[in-house]
Amino acid sequence: MILSIHKPGQGYWTRMLSAIGGGTIVVSGIVWLLPHFNGIESDQTRLIVQGSIAVGVVTIFGGLLWYFLNKPRIVDFMIATEAEMRKVNWPSRKQIIGSTLVVISGTILMVLYLLIVDLSSGWFFKQIGVLDF
Repeated sequence: MILSIHKPGQGYWTRMLSAIGGGTIVVSGIVWLLPHFNGIESDQTRLIVQGSIAVGVVTIFGGLLWYFLNKPRIVDFMIATEAEMRKVNWPSRKQIIGSTLVVISGTILMVLYLLIVDLSSGWFFKQIGVLDF
């Protein structure tokens, strides 16, 4: 069967998110490609050409995406990936907020430190005549 799904019901989320990601890339490519056909004089002809190209690109890349997301090796990898992701011990909301605050505070402290070093070295080099403002 050409349109059958290899191991249906397994790896649902990894397949869906991969399909959404691939579809997003294809649609972005179409959006980028269509303005290149604005040089066609007739609005109706331009609309037909742009529509035909969009349908063709979606059909071709949609078929390729379907083919690759149903290859046995890729499907087995996606199923294994989803199984491993279910084993991950995800941090709680409180831990994420605490870690984020630590990173932001550390970044601000580093910026202040580098600002002080920059201003003091600039002042020092100005005093000894190396820099001339």
